[in-house]
Amino acid sequence: MTDSPDGRLSPEFQLEVQGLFLQFGGVQVLADVSAGVRQGEILAIIGPNGAGKTCLLNCINRFYHPSEGKIIFEGRDITPLRPYRIPELGIARTFQNVELFKGMTVLDNIKLGRHVHLSTGLFSAGFYFGNARRTELALRKEIEETIIDLLEIEHIRKRIVGTLPYGLQKRVELARALAMKPRLLLLDEPVTGMNLEETEDIARFILDIHDEWGVTIVLIEHDMGVVMDISDRVCVLDFGVKIAEGPPEEIRHNEQVIKAYLGEEDLAYSRLGA
Repeated sequence: MTDSPDGRLSPEFQLEVQGLFLQFGGVQVLADVSAGVRQGEILAIIGPNGAGKTCLLNCINRFYHPSEGKIIFEGRDITPLRPYRIPELGIARTFQNVELFKGMTVLDNIKLGRHVHLSTGLFSAGFYFGNARRTELALRKEIEETIIDLLEIEHIRKRIVGTLPYGLQKRVELARALAMKPRLLLLDEPVTGMNLEETEDIARFILDIHDEWGVTIVLIEHDMGVVMDISDRVCVLDFGVKIAEGPPEEIRHNEQVIKAYLGEEDLAYSRLGA
């Protein structure tokens, strides 16, 4: 990563955070965090529990407002924007805990992801005719032929989400994020709680999204096997401070990173993700 003379990150980044500080009461959650992700890159953010990883994503999509610092997306300062404006810019998000409408079908949940891009008038939408009907049919066709096919969930598209196992619900949440047509996708622990087969499937889907759709991805994950296998670069937080950043192989052998995860006494005996 290169810095300009005034300390700002290079404009080569599609998304960059500059000197973010975040605190709740007297607790410092993020302290002068700067990082960036290039267009078309997969950046993993890792760190022990409580390191501030999810808080960083919450700042990016404006759930939290940092006390200091800026968030720049495609050259635009988005720090002042309200949360509902972020999806309109092409930034989509999945969550650590599944956030779906459990009483609705898989297909209806996915379609909700596109609402930020729809412009149907109130009258035609209310009576479901004309442009509203054409838009709905086109959206359904696109979702079924692209997203549902990509994530291999055709067999559950009419199922009620609340009746599905956890692994499939996570897949539906990813599908809803893709329905937003993102240029940047924020994934918060996408494989947490999954078995080995489900983890391998999600990792494969993430790579497919990256390769076939050209989507930039910022990924928070505790599964070091997944992180090391699919990431282009890794950013490491510890107690709200960035302690390392670089290629996966470099991070794997970084002693400060290993110490943060394992403690001083285990430093000489282990290597992260080995």
